[in-house]
Amino acid sequence: MKVRFRFAKLGRVRWTSHRDVARMWERALRRGRLPVSYTGGFSPRPQLSFGLALPTGCESLAEYLDAAFDAELDAAEVAARVYPHLPDGVSVMAAAALDDRAPSLQEEVTSCTWDIEVPGIPFDVLEAALDRALGAASLPVHRERKGRRMIDDLRPSVLALHAATADTGGSRLHAELATRPRGVRPAELAEAVGLELGVARRTCQWIERSGSRREPLTASVVAPDPVLGRAS
Repeated sequence: MKVRFRFAKLGRVRWTSHRDVARMWERALRRGRLPVSYTGGFSPRPQLSFGLALPTGCESLAEYLDAAFDAELDAAEVAARVYPHLPDGVSVMAAAALDDRAPSLQEEVTSCTWDIEVPGIPFDVLEAALDRALGAASLPVHRERKGRRMIDDLRPSVLALHAATADTGGSRLHAELATRPRGVRPAELAEAVGLELGVARRTCQWIERSGSRREPLTASVVAPDPVLGRAS
């Protein structure tokens, strides 16, 4: 069977790379004594499939992992067994059995929503900058491809931008960014709109199909504080 996990990545663990997060999960599943399926061949690996990679330095309330198991298990029990072995800042928010025929997350997800701190920028200044960005014909940014520096236009991938007032004062930016033809990083959005942005948190990933959209798995718990005193 397969189980899809939704998990949060908050606090200092945001500086952990995507590859290291994969190692965290492998270790946690092993310590939880769960019957994870392995690939064949000379170098067997756990059959784990992650969703879109989160840029290093960003937080998230909507990361996903599909894991295959060699036995029929209750998804809630699997989550309970793996959760204590995850490091501080990584929290299981939901788990559910998954159809074997379900497409991969990287194929299905069409956009992501972000909540981004904008320190030191008044609300009206941020709002004016976002209006200019949305009204622009193009939003050029520099990207590297195969060692070559190129200019890409982000405008087709910027679906929505909204200014908001932060609870602690200052401003926040709410953005929805498409994942195709290529995902947009918050740092690239900052370059495109000409603002210095603070900590970015991915809040949702969306699957859009036939005029409707849904999340890969809806969160069933509110993410706890990033410091939980669990695995180290």
